[in-house]
Amino acid sequence: MTRWLAGLMLLTGMVWGQEFLFAVKSETPATVSVDKQPAVAMTLAPGTKIWYRVMTLRLGTTHTYTYFADGRPIGTYDVAGYNPDAYPLPGAARGTLSEMKTLKSKIYPGMSANYWVYVNAGADLRGGAPLMVWQDGETIVGNADLLRLRLQIVSDNLVHKKVIPPMVHVLISPGNGGEATGTRMRSIQYDTVSDRYGKYLLEEVLPEVEKTYKVRKDAYSRAMAGASSGAICAWNVAWYFPGQFSRVLSHIGSYTGIQWRPEQNQDGGYIVSHRVRREARKNIRVWLSDGSDDIENQAGSWPLNNIQLANALKMKGYDFHFRFGEGSHAIAQGALDLPESLAWLWRGWEAGKTAETFEMEEAERAKPLFRVKVVNREAW
Repeated sequence: MTRWLAGLMLLTGMVWGQEFLFAVKSETPATVSVDKQPAVAMTLAPGTKIWYRVMTLRLGTTHTYTYFADGRPIGTYDVAGYNPDAYPLPGAARGTLSEMKTLKSKIYPGMSANYWVYVNAGADLRGGAPLMVWQDGETIVGNADLLRLRLQIVSDNLVHKKVIPPMVHVLISPGNGGEATGTRMRSIQYDTVSDRYGKYLLEEVLPEVEKTYKVRKDAYSRAMAGASSGAICAWNVAWYFPGQFSRVLSHIGSYTGIQWRPEQNQDGGYIVSHRVRREARKNIRVWLSDGSDDIENQAGSWPLNNIQLANALKMKGYDFHFRFGEGSHAIAQGALDLPESLAWLWRGWEAGKTAETFEMEEAERAKPLFRVKVVNREAW
């Protein structure tokens, strides 16, 4: 266990069943507070600077935890109490993960990016399989996936239960090099409101993938997914290319002004909700999730902009679902919801169809617009 702990990131919360492992690197004794309860002592792993504690916590919800050293907070995050479909089901065939591949771009000159392909067992690679493209792919491959979405396990389980079709999942990382200040191209690629990233996928990434894996061409069988900046990126691809992608999974989406460049006449992500309100409805089905403790900074308000987008989608009659909880800027709620969100996103899919006009569910149509209640200030 000591060797394993030594390889962990600075802040870690790992879960298996009801056992939650919290670990943090600190020069001085550390404590951890879970769900705003009094902080409790952690144990030093011999020969390391890693402090850890194992706790039994409730499943089916998210938990917020904060680490302290010398009484000072040194990090806060959320972790999922995963649902049963986030653990391997007996008899469920496991998919296959490709080796890492690297692609050099012309659309983003000087940039290269890594990607992997995960294929669910039973995917139709002769006739063409449904496709999902996941941004920040490096976070959902191998052991990293166990700390986050558990996409591989969840999708295999849902395929086994015949809830979703077996798919080809393209897990692509943000690029390095190119025009970014420094080396990472993530914000330029993901947060910029334009059709550039969609062209990158359609003209460079997918043609490389399709040399090995046959995927379907119809938008009905294609989905985009991401978290934070990856979420607005996923939305933008479907928005600009609805004939290529019609399903979107958006967690803690950065629909804010991160790449607002007024001197270049470039809008920020806040414009997304206004475009949805003002422009003709496009055939996109979208699952959104965010929490009231998400980020507030100079780029904008993540919670308020997600609510803005949800209300815009509702007013225009989109087929959407919005889960708004109390979480922070973490993947925990998205990970907890993944079995449900994937099932909802792909509900009704049939191999023999190539198109469907998505309509708002009657249960959603009967609900009111989302409203914000101020709960931490006096009204007068």
